[in-house]
Amino acid sequence: MHETPLVEENQQAFELDAVWKAMERSLAMIAFDMDSTVLWANRNFAEAMGYTEAEMRGMAHRRFCTPAFAASEAYRQLWADLRAGKMFQEKIQRVAKDGRLLWLEATYMPVRGKDGEYGSVIKIATDITLREQTALMLADRLKQMAQVLLNRADDGIAKSDQVESAIARLQSDALANFDRLQLLERRTDAIRGIVRTIREVSSQTQLLALNAAIEAAHAGEYGRGFDIVATEVRKLAGQVQEAAKNANGEVEEVVERMAEIGKGTKRSQSSMEEGMRMLREASEAFRSIDEAARQLDEQARAIGRS
Repeated sequence: MHETPLVEENQQAFELDAVWKAMERSLAMIAFDMDSTVLWANRNFAEAMGYTEAEMRGMAHRRFCTPAFAASEAYRQLWADLRAGKMFQEKIQRVAKDGRLLWLEATYMPVRGKDGEYGSVIKIATDITLREQTALMLADRLKQMAQVLLNRADDGIAKSDQVESAIARLQSDALANFDRLQLLERRTDAIRGIVRTIREVSSQTQLLALNAAIEAAHAGEYGRGFDIVATEVRKLAGQVQEAAKNANGEVEEVVERMAEIGKGTKRSQSSMEEGMRMLREASEAFRSIDEAARQLDEQARAIGRS
């Protein structure tokens, strides 16, 4: 059984009315004439802005905008486009009666009148202030975290550079000391050679003193004075040889100690080289943290801008 055209028309009107009422209950809605003056606002919109419905009627649209936006070319272009029948949909910022800044997800829709010309603008909005505030707070926290990471990374890099410089100086000093030890070792070798020469001279002197004593014995009474001199020379040669022996022992002790110091220096140099390598790796890690912090800061700024 088919419904009559009249029933279909009434049914359609009923459904449109129901849809409108459902929208009005759920959404914040306001209507403007083409001069941007408020014609009507529902309770949701009025309460969101801090006004009564009656207060909003007759108010200029720019009253709800920030002064900077109301005076901008973007504002003029908005209404020029609306008068030309262009719909506008965007996240916008508006000013409540008490001065609070509200964020709205808004859609402006030009509406034609019975004459076919655009005679009014319907705006449907959703209050997203809490969402935006949360996003801005998150962005601010991300920026703070990024700044903390950045500061710590910069501090770590600076300290690593200082330690690396200190180790480099120690390494340079160790190399210089190692060169000095090698020089001392060469001079000790020279001293050892001199001691050997003294011992050889002492041995020769003792031999000469012995020959002189033999000759003095052959000379009898006439060689007695010569024998005394030879004896004293032999004693002196013995003392020189003993001193040379002691000196050689001291030199050998110095050589042994120098060898131990040289080994220690080489080990220290090896340890410092390993320390330098580890510090370079640490510095690279800090630089990676620094780069990550900068990227985090940039992402936080991007969230704030969006």
